[in-house]
Amino acid sequence: MNISSLEQQLGLDHENQHPPVDQWHPELSGDMDMVIRRDGSWWHEGVQIKREKLVRLFASILRKEGDEYFLLTPVEKWRIRVEDRPLLIVMIECVDNNIRAITNTGDVVTVGQKHPLLMSELDGVMVPEINIRADLYARFSRNAFYDLSEMAREEKDGRFFVNSGGGQYFLS
Repeated sequence: MNISSLEQQLGLDHENQHPPVDQWHPELSGDMDMVIRRDGSWWHEGVQIKREKLVRLFASILRKEGDEYFLLTPVEKWRIRVEDRPLLIVMIECVDNNIRAITNTGDVVTVGQKHPLLMSELDGVMVPEINIRADLYARFSRNAFYDLSEMAREEKDGRFFVNSGGGQYFLS
């Protein structure tokens, strides 16, 4: 498989650009034996995909419809499985008093109105996540969550929060 050729066909010419999957409406081609595991790793037919560029390419053509996930091209649509969230925030940094989150697939977003920090339950514990794009959410990795916790301040009522993008986000 020539990844560069496929990227050109999909209209990708630089990092963080995603093809217009929202404008593609092919018929379902079938189910693909591909799983995005809870730890953010991608697996095809039981083998982990270790080529980072290939994982980023697949992530760029990922779309969620209802509770299902699909890989799309203009003419194909393959259903895949996702164990938890399709993306994982692996690093955060503070830039100009805003929190910038970086995913395992290279997406970079700033926490704020367009990408609010949300809390959801995972195994009985509240964990943060962000809607990266088009209903594709990323949970925080353990290390990124620890970094986020270090940025938090305590409210008078004992709850912890962070500020970013003009908003205040509670971590509980």
